[in-house]
Amino acid sequence: MSTRKQPEVSVKVTNSKQAENDSQRLGEHAAPTSDTAPAGRLFVLIAVCCTAVTAPLAFTGIAIGLPAISREIGGNPIQLNWAINAFILTFGSTLMTAGVLADGYGRKRIFLSGLATFGLLSIGLAFASNIIWFDVLRALQGLAAAAAFSGGLATLAQEFDGVARLRAFSIVGANFGIGLAFGPVASGWMIVTFGWPAIFVALLVLAAAGCLLGTKFVRESRDPAASGLDWKGAVSFTLALTALTAGVLQAPESGWDDPIVGMLLVSSALIFIAFGAIERTVAQPMLDLTLFRFPRFIGAQFLAVAPAYAFVPLLVLLPIRFIGLEGMDGIATGQIMMALSAPLLVLPIVAGLLTRWFAPATICGAGLAISAAGLFWLGDFPIGSDPIGLIGPLLTTGAGISLPWGLMDGLAVSVVPKDRAGMATGIFSTSRVASEGVGLALVSALLSALTGTDLRAIADDRAGAIAQQLVAGHLPGAVALAPSLQRAALLHGYSEGFSTLLRLLSGITVLTAIIVFLLLGRSHETVEDIEEEGSAIITASVLPDKEGSC
Repeated sequence: MSTRKQPEVSVKVTNSKQAENDSQRLGEHAAPTSDTAPAGRLFVLIAVCCTAVTAPLAFTGIAIGLPAISREIGGNPIQLNWAINAFILTFGSTLMTAGVLADGYGRKRIFLSGLATFGLLSIGLAFASNIIWFDVLRALQGLAAAAAFSGGLATLAQEFDGVARLRAFSIVGANFGIGLAFGPVASGWMIVTFGWPAIFVALLVLAAAGCLLGTKFVRESRDPAASGLDWKGAVSFTLALTALTAGVLQAPESGWDDPIVGMLLVSSALIFIAFGAIERTVAQPMLDLTLFRFPRFIGAQFLAVAPAYAFVPLLVLLPIRFIGLEGMDGIATGQIMMALSAPLLVLPIVAGLLTRWFAPATICGAGLAISAAGLFWLGDFPIGSDPIGLIGPLLTTGAGISLPWGLMDGLAVSVVPKDRAGMATGIFSTSRVASEGVGLALVSALLSALTGTDLRAIADDRAGAIAQQLVAGHLPGAVALAPSLQRAALLHGYSEGFSTLLRLLSGITVLTAIIVFLLLGRSHETVEDIEEEGSAIITASVLPDKEGSC
């Protein structure tokens, strides 16, 4: 018996040593487990959670504050829109670059510098007296937010492992969701009570708290194999994503056939092609394109973009519908929207706990399916429906998206070794944030097109312009374009378009649920299985290139 076991043991030892040598040769060996005390890790988590709240609050809060801001510092509609778009543009376009910088130059350094800059810019925005300077500061704030967010998530990945890491990221995801979903309600209250600068005071307080905790408890770490930033890749990717986002954001205002919009979209496609060529030739690419050979990594990216059509559009379109078209006040609107947002307070954390018994693929796939059911159900409620009846579908949609929301950040890190956590969080966050900005513009444009189609029979060539006014919540403007038409007829056309949109989004979400379930892994796999495969993926994808160059 002993002679039979000896070869088996020797093979395991040999394979273990070979794997260790391969990892060291590639510079991809896992970072040692954190030696931070449990209490210290808790404060690191709190610091990152402060950052997770600030980024979405900086987006949703300003959307509510624009009317008050315009009354005080002026600005035309395009300038005011760019107070939001400038932040989305710079934040989404630089997340991946910030993640790579965090891996190479120090995660704590990037995290704290980004958070401190974010706080200082919040002070400047609170005292801004000119809309042009306001927009410029908002663009710079997006850059700072990208550094803080990517650096914070990469830092957190060094402090936790396995299931504990997934639960920590579920808490961060819950805080990001709180900022995104409850930002409008909190901002509305602050504006009414203290004025619009109070939004930036709140952002300053959160940034200061994160900086204080991060300075004391976050330990410095970096990828030992990093050899500097892939500047060609970083510049080309940022330019490509900036052109894409700018084109899609500008299209609803100028039209999809506008020459500038067309130039931006074509330029984006060409620069993305150039980016792919650059990443295949550099020794240390900003984005390891070989990762896209592996289903689990692709599944994580599908998970990142899902909220862009399964949840985020409702946060913007429903308040516009309730206030602008149905005549509800802000308080009543906030109360109804709580049904959509409330699940994000609890269920992301519950999702982290459910990983004890269910695989992440099962939880995420089921959550997206539930969200799709809620979207389809919501399509049965036209304009003028009893608000109480909306609670059911809104709760269903919010509960469904909350389950994958609590796991998606942790899964993004789990599919690669922790030394590449900055790259992983950068790619994932870029996919999520960029898709939310682009997706919102596309969904709004689709709603306008569907509404225009429904109105064409009664409004002829005015249907498109009327639809744009309705989608923006400007009912008086829509009526002024067609004074001979009754309001009820216009609202009916919008309502039909809105219902069709929700059913389309529901179908896309169902398809995403199936893809995510199939790509993320098998139903019996644990988080540790995912992390082990993530390390194996990197080794398998890089070793042939290394051996071929020898």
